[in-house]
Amino acid sequence: MNILLLGSGGRESALATSLAASPRCDTLYVAPGNGGTAAFATNVELDILDGPAIADFATDHDCELVVVGPEAPLVAGIADDVREAGIDCFGPGAAGARLEGSKDFSKQLMKKYDLPTAASETFTDEESAAAYVREQGAPIVVKADGLAAGKGVTVAVTQDEALSAVHDCFSGKFGDSGTTVVIEEMMHGPECSILAVTDGTTVLPMAPSQDHKRAREGDTGPNTGGMGAYSPVPIVTDGEYESMIDTVQRAVVGLHDEEIDYRGMLYAGFMLTDEGPKLLEFNVRFGDPETQAVLPRLQTDLVDVMLAASRRELHHITLDWSPQWAVTVVLASGGYPGSYETGYEITGIEDAAACEGVTVYHAGTKLEDGKVLTAGGRVLNVTALGDTFDQARDRAYEACDLIDFKDKYLRRDIGARAAKGRSAWED
Repeated sequence: MNILLLGSGGRESALATSLAASPRCDTLYVAPGNGGTAAFATNVELDILDGPAIADFATDHDCELVVVGPEAPLVAGIADDVREAGIDCFGPGAAGARLEGSKDFSKQLMKKYDLPTAASETFTDEESAAAYVREQGAPIVVKADGLAAGKGVTVAVTQDEALSAVHDCFSGKFGDSGTTVVIEEMMHGPECSILAVTDGTTVLPMAPSQDHKRAREGDTGPNTGGMGAYSPVPIVTDGEYESMIDTVQRAVVGLHDEEIDYRGMLYAGFMLTDEGPKLLEFNVRFGDPETQAVLPRLQTDLVDVMLAASRRELHHITLDWSPQWAVTVVLASGGYPGSYETGYEITGIEDAAACEGVTVYHAGTKLEDGKVLTAGGRVLNVTALGDTFDQARDRAYEACDLIDFKDKYLRRDIGARAAKGRSAWED
């Protein structure tokens, strides 16, 4: 069959790699794609927020499956338009996508269905929000309600930092996404993500993963879209894993009770607190860069999984996993997530990809005159598989050192904390 994948980042590069590897995939179109997907798929120029245009392209090119990578098209209702055209789509419609499109909606669902999460309040004006911050004190977490490319959350250590974050939201830093603000208590513990495929009834959890959101080593600096990840997560106990899966399953039941047709990926971010795993957030798509660490370990055909979810036939599917560990490291443009320059030639990708167990996923890249150039903040994901956690980490960093471009930046401590065990979070 022909398949259309929407998106251009490292997540989409990983998805495209797995989709193209399926014997069921004939032609893979990626809109708009990047410098990496161009090597094995057909990149096409499409407005991925234009539902009718996406549906028309899929119809005209005999695509039997559309896969929506990023959150913005899902919030815009692209999946609804594709399904109305009679084409299978992996991704929830606009109603379900509100789980990520509105943090307030998500928190209200958590509260209604008694899902474990932090206490919170929602505000629509700066004065009330600031007064609440002064009342509660710090540390505290300030979240812009809408989509902000992973940068709308501030974990404020001081009251002044929290007040500044509130002001940023209401002053227009995040556009309409900041006109409503969710402020919640600070939870403590390591984070863990569960990606779960669902058809609205059946839930198939994928292997757990752990992202590194902060830009700098030692989990310092501003939040980013993610600087690296690994899977599975060695510090998660069997009891915690079962608790997280139970929470995700109850969330799907809640969505069903709300009469929301949810088919696709449900990403649940957790904090592993002393009181058990508590929800930080829901996302409605594959995580980035978690996908780059999870999909290389998946041995079940991804096309089969996505079609089954789209057709409400997920009960026929079993997910099989490689026993190997996976570590992915983001190579970013210097200055990310702030201002940075692009257009620099990248060398060494082929040498890195030739290393044992290594795959290089493109994110912010483009092809120009036969050269691969930087074209974004997060440029590449270097993923390595290994028989042990340490072997996977060593392989990833060895491959990272073979790649070069001007102002290349990476965190050198991806997975280092987890390698020390749970006690590393108790310091």
